[in-house]
Amino acid sequence: MKWQGRRGSSNVRTSKGGGKLIGGGIGGIIIAGILWLVFGVNPMTALQTGQVVTGGGGTSTEPATSTDRDTQFVKVVLADTEEVWHQIFSEAGSTYKEPSLILFNGQVSSACGSASAATGPFYCPGDQTVYLDTSFFVEMRQNLGIAGDQQGSGDQDNQGKAGDFAQAYVIAHEVGHHVQTLLGITQQVGEASRQVTRAEANKLSVLQELQADCFAGVWAQRNQERVQFLEAGDIDEAINAAGQIGDDRLARASGGAVVPDNFTHGTSQQRIQWFSRGLESGNVQSCDTFSGAL
Repeated sequence: MKWQGRRGSSNVRTSKGGGKLIGGGIGGIIIAGILWLVFGVNPMTALQTGQVVTGGGGTSTEPATSTDRDTQFVKVVLADTEEVWHQIFSEAGSTYKEPSLILFNGQVSSACGSASAATGPFYCPGDQTVYLDTSFFVEMRQNLGIAGDQQGSGDQDNQGKAGDFAQAYVIAHEVGHHVQTLLGITQQVGEASRQVTRAEANKLSVLQELQADCFAGVWAQRNQERVQFLEAGDIDEAINAAGQIGDDRLARASGGAVVPDNFTHGTSQQRIQWFSRGLESGNVQSCDTFSGAL
């Protein structure tokens, strides 16, 4: 993936220290190896179903000034999402509000509560911020089996990590949740989820996650038109990442039973299908995963 030399976002900040972690919870489950809620999840189940938690105080942050590879990479990818989503919203006669992205180390406090690195990247609608511990790029490869760079990149700073486009997919997916918040989809899912059974709420969560995958595909296609940033093997990296974090595969990997009613993010096949749909169309209208469900 070609990313060096492009503008970096000014919306990336680094945490100066997190709050106390909530004992147990999803973070502990993920550490144990279940990893159900990777990509776009808060430690609390309600986060990605739109149950916005207010208050709680965020982490103290400062502008990201580090010159290390991961920080610079994240800043460029976030800037790429800003350019694309500004264009898409403008085409629809609307204005895109850029999210913030906070890089943290070990633990962080958000408007949605406290989280640890084990939680995985997540988007908090309460403060419209993406949270990312860049150690997750290593976790993607070592614990989730997501492939490294497929184009034979000579980037020594990315050795031992997931491929760079797989990393970009993670960020684009979380920004997809921000787009859902701006469009009111997150709020609709939250309201609907509070009126149905847990199994039905999980199905709505799956639809929301698959739409974020589709939005990530739309971003990739539109950004390719804009700056021709994709290289050979990049799409395979993202497809591999989407397949590796399907609920069905994670259940098998953890030794648990595959129970569709417990799915919150979709099967590997579904995640690949919806990312690919967005990638092929470059059109937000192709990402209606709900089809009357709300």
